[in-house]
Amino acid sequence: MGASESEIAAARFSWEEGLRRLDDDPSPARAQRNELAFAVADELQRRLGVTFRVADLAAEYRAASSWYFDLTARLAPGAPEAWDPAVALDAGFARMARLATDAPGRGRS
Repeated sequence: MGASESEIAAARFSWEEGLRRLDDDPSPARAQRNELAFAVADELQRRLGVTFRVADLAAEYRAASSWYFDLTARLAPGAPEAWDPAVALDAGFARMARLATDAPGRGRS
C-alpha cells in the first residue's frame, strides 16, 4: 500500500530533522551515526533500486524497524549509543529522498 500525502509530509519532516540532528551532533557518536546513515542509504538503494519515488521511500520507512536494528547491531555492535533511529535512520532516509525521481527540484528546469 502506498503512502498518503500526509504520511509523506510527516516522514519528510522526520528525515530532515534527523539530518539536522546529525549535522548538529557534538557527541563522540556522531561519526558512527554518520556511517550508519550512509549504511541506511545503501540498504535503501538495495531495497528500492536507483529509480524510486518519495512515496516508495515513505512506504519503506514504515517497515524500517524490521531491518534497521539488525543493520546497526551488525555494523556498530559495540556502540549502541550511535543507533538512535531519530538520527541515523532518519538522516539516511533524508539523503535518499534527495535522489527520488520526484524530489523537489530534481530533473526540472
